[in-house]
Parts: sequence; structure tokens; C-alpha cells
Amino acid sequence: MHLADVLGRYVESIPDGQGIQLLEEIRLTVAGTAAATAVNLAHLGEDVSTVGVVGDDALGTFITTRMNDAGVTTNHLRVDRGLPTSATMLPIRRDGSRPALHVVSTNGRLDHQDLQAELLDEVSLVHLGGTCLLPGIDGRPSVDFLRTAKERGLTVAMDFIPSRTSLDRDRQAIEPCLPFVDYLLPSDDDAYYIADAGGDRQKAIDYYLESGVQNVLITMGAQGVSISNTRECDVRLSAFDVEVVDTTGCGDAFSAGFISALLRSADVREAAEFALACGSLMATGLGSDAVDLTRTQVETFRTAKSRLLL
Repeated sequence: MHLADVLGRYVESIPDGQGIQLLEEIRLTVAGTAAATAVNLAHLGEDVSTVGVVGDDALGTFITTRMNDAGVTTNHLRVDRGLPTSATMLPIRRDGSRPALHVVSTNGRLDHQDLQAELLDEVSLVHLGGTCLLPGIDGRPSVDFLRTAKERGLTVAMDFIPSRTSLDRDRQAIEPCLPFVDYLLPSDDDAYYIADAGGDRQKAIDYYLESGVQNVLITMGAQGVSISNTRECDVRLSAFDVEVVDTTGCGDAFSAGFISALLRSADVREAAEFALACGSLMATGLGSDAVDLTRTQVETFRTAKSRLLL
């Protein structure tokens, strides 16, 4: 999933008619569960390549240029001349939360032909981001690709964004993938929705583990992260105490930090600790690229910042 975010802060309300509300800041950023995660991984020093579709327009050029500048390999970022680049408008509230106004557009053009087995050559880990909002690869194409990745002995991580138009449809996209997922990295709202768990974290954990996921890490904002697998259940790690500006991109920063730590031989708890620092640090600015996550910066942040109480 690759898109551009247009973010404005702080939005108290949408003016009636032709009214105007003056904001403190508006930004254009690279975003999406693949694009933002890839940029953060590159900043953390990892060798990362991304697969997706953008339009032949200013936003597509912006995304590709910014990703290349960050050090992401974009050879497999295809340009589609028939649709504009996927984008989201995000009015940021003062508590850092934000509704999303999203157009799928070119993300819907990603299809099974983009997921060739050759992509897995010389790769150690595959991260699938954006399931449910990638109609061209949701379901069988994703399942086949992840199955091939596991047959080759690769590690698989996954995040998803429910469309919320139909629980059955979203589950049809997600559930067949789960037996091939080593690390599932959803937010609490998304995790509970797909599991039909209400606010019951244990019910959600059971749903994903019983569906075949090896490790479930549910990110919970200021409440940190919950880690579960076949050996331990709902192990909680606390978030860092920061002044939240915007929560956009925090989940992608968490995913990048977690994957980067895994690639450097961390165990799941060590990786989650590093990932929490990445996610918490990203919340201190506006947008998915508010902070360039270098390892030095993240480690300095981890040392200096206190943790929130569980």
C-alpha cells in the first residue's frame, strides 16, 4: 500500500458551507503500510525494496522520489497511467487522533502479476501491509505469495487495514493468509474488529493464534503493546511518555522498528521494545515521516524517555 497523506492540524470541526478554519500546519507525506514502513526501514539502515503501484502524476512522482531519496529500492513500484495516485486527507485532532478520508485508486491496480516469485530472491523477510484495501491481491494472490515465501524459509510479517464495509469481506481477505504469518502487527481497533471481539483482547488473541499466526503483537497506543504466541499470552510492554502531536504513521514506525530488530537477531520481546520506541517517537511530529528514524536517534530516545505505567 503506497499513498500520499495530506495532513492538517488541528481540526476542531469542518466549517459549514464555504466557511474556513485556519490551521497551524499542513503537510504532504509519503504514507501507507508498505511505503511508510519501507522508508522507516531504510532510515534504520536496512536494505529494503517495495512493491506497489502509483499514478503518473505529481503525487506518484513525489512518493517515488522521496522513497528513493530515503534509500528504498523502488524498481518494483509500478506506474499506472490510468488512475491518480492513492491518497488520504487527514484532519488531525488535538489529541493526535484522526479520521481518514481515503481513495483506493492505484492501490487497487496492484495484482497477482506484481507478486512474482522472483521478488523473493535474496530476501530474508516479507512484510505484507494494507490487506483489505488491496482488492487486486487480497485473498488468493496474497495467500499464494506468502505460501511461497514460507516454502523458501522466509520470515513473514503482516499488517492490515479493514475496509469496514463488510466484516465477512475483510475476513475473506485476511483469514487465508494467517497460517503463513510469523508476526502479525495490527492496531487494537483493527485487531478487535476482525476478530469480532468487541473490546476483549483475549478473545482477539485467541482468534489469531487459532487461525495459525505464530506471534500476535497488538499495538495499543498509549497502553503499549500486547505480545502473544504459543509460549506466552498477552505479555504487556509499556509505551514511552511523549507529548502526542499526531498518531499517523505510528503503526508503520512500529512495524519498521520491529522488523529491523528482527533482522538484527533480536527476540520478539527485544524487537517489540525497539519498535515501541520507534512508534512513540513518530507520534511527536505530524505525519508518517515526521521523524527520520535513525538507530542513533531511536537509542537516544529510549535512554532519555520515561515509560507510561501499564
